[in-house]
Amino acid sequence: MSYRLGLTGGIGMGKSTAAQMFRDLGHPVWDADAAVHRLYAPGGAAVAPVAAAFPGVLRDGGVDRAALREALAADPSGFARLEAIVHPLVALDRASFIAAHQDAPIVVLDIPLLFEGGAERQMDGVAVVSAPAKVQRARVLARPGMTEADFQMILSRQMPDAEKRKRADFLIPSDTLDGARAAIVDICTRIMAERPHA
Repeated sequence: MSYRLGLTGGIGMGKSTAAQMFRDLGHPVWDADAAVHRLYAPGGAAVAPVAAAFPGVLRDGGVDRAALREALAADPSGFARLEAIVHPLVALDRASFIAAHQDAPIVVLDIPLLFEGGAERQMDGVAVVSAPAKVQRARVLARPGMTEADFQMILSRQMPDAEKRKRADFLIPSDTLDGARAAIVDICTRIMAERPHA
């Protein structure tokens, strides 16, 4: 049975880079955002129910994420409707991934809203990727098309970094690549050392 390590962190904290570092060490990584992209793509299981709940977001047989963002910005109450559709489908995708990698010593589950959605209860441990607020802000605002308003809206939907850090079993400081890599190697070493058959 794999050790299920939840990986999370706010926008711009370096979570995608950390996830790649786990992959580079040979650990399978499930990516919640990638799962949502698959569900929204043409033929994806979320396309029909999301299109019905949010008229005008269907483009070329899939969900247009920009149009969906605009619909949610205009009506924030839509987040609950969207989550009711998408969360069960994402949970199924995650369960399939875990089953497919049950022989791996560690399975990393990259979930941006891990604490917000209560998924930490299904993890054996949680690693939080964190960087100073000014580093986070600079990274996010450097993204194409990102505005201060978009950044603030995203932050408002995420648990504050300080709270995530308090609830973490492991911390990955991401202000430097070397620091993040060293923390990840240490986490994997500790988990492997504590596994019953190790």
